[in-house]
Amino acid sequence: MKYKEIAMEHDKKIALVAHDNKKWDLVQWAKYNRDLLAHHKVYATGTTGLILEQELGFPITKLQSGPLGGDQQIGAKIADAKIDFLIFFWDPLEPQPHDPDVKALLRIAVVWNIPIACNRASADFMISSPLMDGEYDRLVPDYEEYRKRKLPKSEEASQSDDDLAGGEA
Repeated sequence: MKYKEIAMEHDKKIALVAHDNKKWDLVQWAKYNRDLLAHHKVYATGTTGLILEQELGFPITKLQSGPLGGDQQIGAKIADAKIDFLIFFWDPLEPQPHDPDVKALLRIAVVWNIPIACNRASADFMISSPLMDGEYDRLVPDYEEYRKRKLPKSEEASQSDDDLAGGEA
């Protein structure tokens, strides 16, 4: 498979997301790392964004609440290369009504090869990496072949083609 490079600039575009039982953990982590986060562009879903903006004292781009589409908004931004990094403190012990959206968000982050931190320890390691304060070219599969692939015709479409070839008038 061919790969292409997507440049991540010095100031990263970071999405912060947390389930209800993990919001406090994310807020505490963000306060501890406030100075590191301050020069990056920070996005957050719903209530998490409101709390973070109040606690950190700098603007957060706030999206919808996760269950109302915020997870999908972040996923779309990842696919459009408008988010470079995902910190998602999710609760593995609590069922979520929007669990398919959560799985889709994590899947899209892997598809587009962005760093993902799902707990405080991984977030600490990633935010303190020397790669966070410099430019970085992440490799992403070149999906152009996938986009241009030939799809097999359905039986209905094949039959329709046969009817047209038969010269019905």
